[in-house]
Amino acid sequence: MPATVRTRFPPSPTGHLHIGGARTALFNYLFARRHAGAFVLRIEDTDRERSTEESVHGILDGLTWLGLEWDEGPFFQSQRTGLYREHAERLLAAGHAYRCFCSPEELEAKRERALEEGRKPMYDRSCRARTDGGAGQPFALRFKAPLVGETVVHDLIRGAVVFQNQELDDLIIVRSDGTPTYNLCVVVDDALMRISHIIRGEDHLANTPKQIQLYHAFGYPLPAFAHVPLIHGLDRARLSKRHGATSVTAYREMGYLPDALVNYLVRLGWAYGDQEIFTRAELIEKFSLERVGSAAAIFNPEKLDWVNFQFMKALSPHDLAAAVKPLIEARGWRIPGDDAWLEKMVATLRERAKTLVELVDSGRFYLCDDITISPADAAKHLAKANPAAWADLRESLARLRDWNAAVIQAAFEAVIARHHLKLGQLAQPVRLALTGGTVSPGIFEVAEVIGKERVLARLDHATPLVGHAAQAPTGA
Repeated sequence: MPATVRTRFPPSPTGHLHIGGARTALFNYLFARRHAGAFVLRIEDTDRERSTEESVHGILDGLTWLGLEWDEGPFFQSQRTGLYREHAERLLAAGHAYRCFCSPEELEAKRERALEEGRKPMYDRSCRARTDGGAGQPFALRFKAPLVGETVVHDLIRGAVVFQNQELDDLIIVRSDGTPTYNLCVVVDDALMRISHIIRGEDHLANTPKQIQLYHAFGYPLPAFAHVPLIHGLDRARLSKRHGATSVTAYREMGYLPDALVNYLVRLGWAYGDQEIFTRAELIEKFSLERVGSAAAIFNPEKLDWVNFQFMKALSPHDLAAAVKPLIEARGWRIPGDDAWLEKMVATLRERAKTLVELVDSGRFYLCDDITISPADAAKHLAKANPAAWADLRESLARLRDWNAAVIQAAFEAVIARHHLKLGQLAQPVRLALTGGTVSPGIFEVAEVIGKERVLARLDHATPLVGHAAQAPTGA
């Protein structure tokens, strides 16, 4: 282990922060924190056509929301072009690179010919031995890869992965328009930023032997490499939009907690015994690359829901209320009470919702008075209710000086006893009048949270339907 651990996350700002990228960032963050090192953020924005400022902001916002604070950066590759060109010229001067004058049309023809002949579509190295100046022709710079031997990637997750050098191409390091390419840029950046551990997805493994050869050509010390498994959907195919949401922003909008998403992502490929739920401190203390597997990780939305449910239950009412408040306001709903009222509301719903959005939607009847009762429910419950008991309950509730679940329950029980009813014969019609549905938290707690005046108003609104088979009202 190097004296100073330095990891990095280098996203390309060509779209949203993907779940897979977020997990890569998380692994780098945890490894750096575990070893008291530095976590570096680098924006690889050399793709001028596809890189956008909006994507940069989205990536930074997503990392911040997840709590993955970077120690250095963000650095932008677009601001470091001079460094890449200087390094390319060093390779050319040292005989590790050469000018390639082949036009795009010639390269495509060579590729097609190789495929027709059953050969790997590699560059034929026709310019490798050229000594003429190209007579003013445009050229790209290619790396002069070794032709014999092998390059071994000593992967911290997969062990030794061997590549035969004869199978590796003379990769372009500077295009004919002067722009440096990915493999050159990433090696220069990682070397100059003193990155000790490169932790990235296994889809980058094929690039690693090429980058190792560049390290050797420059004389830079090699970092350690660790290629983590990709994330697959339940159908074992690589995670994509057809499996559902793939961006971190989408999961925030769907009402997942950042700590829950972090906890779920870290368990995609990493395990610590049978433990499922971790605090952030526990993750930093326990994370290690030795416990990262090499098999593809399966993204299971139901498991994410379960994890989020555990984290929601663990929040205090105060913190849970603070988390749902922006979602309520985003819907344009007015909160009919103070923060203490909102805390009481979420406390009745927290065991019934897997996400913050689900909690808010299930609590609409607390927030909005336009209660809609379906004709079918009205016929089943309100039409069969006892009108005398209904009126008795309404008056009993109106006389209450205190308004809490205990005194409301006592009023219900007294009415039930006087009219010789079962609890459900009164509670279910009342539930329908107060919530518009037949399933809710405990009716006494619901009535307490809704509040006395609003409860009486909803009972009055439903009164014409009690004991009568009539059309339900459309709203309170």
